[in-house]
Parts: sequence; structure tokens; C-alpha cells
Amino acid sequence: MPKFDRYLLSQLTVLFGFFALVLVSVYWVNRAVRLFDRLIGDGQSAIVFLEFTALALPNVISQVLPVAAFAAAIYATNRLSSDSELVVVQATGYSAFRLARPVVMFGILVAILLLLINNFLVPQSRAQLAERQAEVADDVTARLLSEGQFLTPVKGVTFYIREINAGGELLDVFLSDDRSEGRQTIYTAERALLLPSDQGPRLVMFDGMVQNLSGNPQRLAVTRFSESVFDVATLINVTKARNPSIKELPTLTLLRPSADLLTQLDRPAYQLALEAHTRLAEPLLSIAGALIGFAALMSGSFSRFGTWRQVLTAIGMLIVLKLIDNSLIGAANDGAGRWPLLYIAPVLGVVLAGLVLWRIDHPRAGRRKAVAG
Repeated sequence: MPKFDRYLLSQLTVLFGFFALVLVSVYWVNRAVRLFDRLIGDGQSAIVFLEFTALALPNVISQVLPVAAFAAAIYATNRLSSDSELVVVQATGYSAFRLARPVVMFGILVAILLLLINNFLVPQSRAQLAERQAEVADDVTARLLSEGQFLTPVKGVTFYIREINAGGELLDVFLSDDRSEGRQTIYTAERALLLPSDQGPRLVMFDGMVQNLSGNPQRLAVTRFSESVFDVATLINVTKARNPSIKELPTLTLLRPSADLLTQLDRPAYQLALEAHTRLAEPLLSIAGALIGFAALMSGSFSRFGTWRQVLTAIGMLIVLKLIDNSLIGAANDGAGRWPLLYIAPVLGVVLAGLVLWRIDHPRAGRRKAVAG
């Protein structure tokens, strides 16, 4: 690799790492704040919060890296241009296409990194995150049991425990159930145990009393018991067995789904193939984005006001490319066999950047056309 290519590639890589770190941090903190409020509000520990944020990180990275590659290409090109380094290199005979070679190599490296993340890390992290979310949803101890607090897990139900001893026994339990219209039931017990079952968790109470207030006029019925069972599953959202999401499945499985999997997911095979090709096509946009940023910055001449016009042009071109990509994704979702549409936007971006570079290398051709017009 020539010295200039190594130099420009190193500049792009360093800047890419910087922008990726900044953008990932911003996106991650934004999601972590909302996740913190939800988990801590449900009584989960800080360890669970850190686990959830770590599992969400690969998906955040996959969304941020193409933007970081685009920003790195713009910043590196602008700095080389302002320091007149590109002018010196062009004076040696390097064309715009030749200067773009390390940018293409940089885009390919980013695309390979994204392919690995999209096809391996993201599906695995999504699957593990879904499993942990289901486990946390069924964690009655974290969501329902708190010493010395009156809790309202659902409307019309109040639950109180004075103490939970080292053996897991619940001492001095109070449970008020006012969900049935015209009827109120109050359970009190000296001690209780929370036991799992096939139908969900059960609260087994010992040495207590049940007070039923019902009827018109209302009458109070008191029943003492040595043992009573209350269905706790009615107080929480116990997660049932779920089918995996297509975003959690490996790419090879999506490309070659079995009949049993299609039946389980209740999805046509083309939707699974579309998800797989989305994972393969999205990384290619990083190549197009890097080239568009480089080509747009190269297309401008020297100006005392800086390169803000070229930067805005590059951002506009990238926005238009993304809008085209989104519309093509929507069109591909309309029927089977349309997955090739997903690859049009990356190819279009590369072609657009190539046209800009060709225009830079052939300014006279543009002038002749203008004069002839």
C-alpha cells in the first residue's frame, strides 16, 4: 500500500473511532436513562440494569457506525484540504479517483465490521435480551415483594409484608383484593411462602384470616384458616412461552428456514429472507456514505467561508440516499422475491459518488456541455 494510502486510511480510522465512541455514548446514554427508570421502578437491581444496557449495545453500534464512517470521511477530507495536503498530492498527478482508493478501503473495512455485528452479535444479543426480559417479567420477588411497603401491583389490589426472613418466609402479610365490583376480600396471615407452579406463582398463607365484604346490604364474613392459597399470577404479567422474533434468528436460518420454523413464526419465507438480506445490504451503505462524504468535499473549490456548502451537500445527498433506501425497503416488503431492491441504494450511492469524482477529474467536459447548451 502506498504511503499516502496508509496515511489517509490511518486518519480515517482514528476519526472513525472517535466519532463512533461519541455517537455510541450519546445513543447508549439516551436509551440507558429510559431503561433505568423502567427497571429500577420495577424493583430490579443495578446489575440487571447494566446487563440490559450491555445487551442493547450491539444494536446501538450497528446503527451508529455508518454515520461515524460518513462523519470521519468528511472531517478527514476537510482537514487534508485545509492543510493543502490534498493539493500537494494532486499536484503529483493523483486523480480524484486515485485519491478515493483509501476511502473505498476504509468503507470496506467498516462494512466488514458491520457484517459481523449485524449477522452475529446483534441476533445473539437480541435473543438473550428477550430471554432476560421474560425472566425479569416473571420475577415476582423483585416486582412484588418489598418489606414495609404498601404495594399496588394492579388496580384494586394492595399488598404488604412486614418482613422477609432469611429462610424466605413472609411475615405478617396483608392482602386486600377489591377488583370485583361490590365485593372486597382482605387476607391477613402470620406467615406465608411464595411457591412456583405450572400455572404461575402461588402465595401459600398460614395461620390467618379472610374477611369478605359483599352483598346488598353489605355483610362481613370472616373465615379463619391454618393454610390458604392465593393465585399471585393474577397480580403480575406472567410471560407465556413465546415464539422467537425473526430479528433474533441467525442469518443462515433465515435464508434456509425449515417448515416447522415457518409454522412456529407464522411468517412467509420471503419475510425471513428479506430480514437476512437487510443484514447483508445495510453494511454496504457505509461504503456509499464514506465515498459521498469524500466526493462532496473534493468537489468544492477554495473559499474563505470554508467548506460548509460541501458539507451540507454531502448531508443532503446522504439523506436523499437514505430516503430512497427506506422506500425500497417498503417496496421489498410488499411481496416475495423483491429482496434485490435492498441492494439498489448502496449501489446508487457508490455510482453517485463516482459521478462526482468523474466530474472533478473532467471539468472541461462539463464546461463544453455548458457552452454547447
